[in-house]
Amino acid sequence: MREALDQWTFVYAAYLIGIGGTLAMIAWSWLAMKRAEARRERARRK
Repeated sequence: MREALDQWTFVYAAYLIGIGGTLAMIAWSWLAMKRAEARRERARRK
């Protein structure tokens, strides 16, 4: 039986949260940019 905590589990979780958050922010920004471009094009056509 092992009594010490394995710190690598927390390291992996921190990397997963950091990389996942970064990818989510990139996707959110890209979608916001596409919506803004579409609004701009609609405004130009009017």
